[in-house]
Amino acid sequence: MLFSVEQVAEQLGLHVRTVRNYVRDGKLNAVRIGKQYRISREDLEAFTGIAAVDDGGPSERRVEVSSIVQVDAIDRSGADRISTHLHAAVNQGGLGRLRVETAYDEDRSSLKLIILGDPEVTADLLRIVSLLAKA
Repeated sequence: MLFSVEQVAEQLGLHVRTVRNYVRDGKLNAVRIGKQYRISREDLEAFTGIAAVDDGGPSERRVEVSSIVQVDAIDRSGADRISTHLHAAVNQGGLGRLRVETAYDEDRSSLKLIILGDPEVTADLLRIVSLLAKA
């Protein structure tokens, strides 16, 4: 897959001119196709040290799910335990592209989880939540 300079700039949060300068200075490998530069996934990953994000264009269809989970009648330590387990599971990389946000409401003794990502991976994480909430 080849990325345009604009796509790379968006992924990295940089201005398009900055990415073009990286290419011209030889810091970021690219090929010139016509009047435009194209950056391969491998070159982008080598430059940043992280996996490149596919833009989800016509060549690849993505399906994502958004889930909100509320765990009631839970104290702060229980909420922290669940949050720690979930963030560890996501950060270890074994669960694919997934984002988890947590919020604890002290007054209501309630933990709210927001999970965004692949449906199958989210289902696995929801099973973990269910087990941890019952423990």
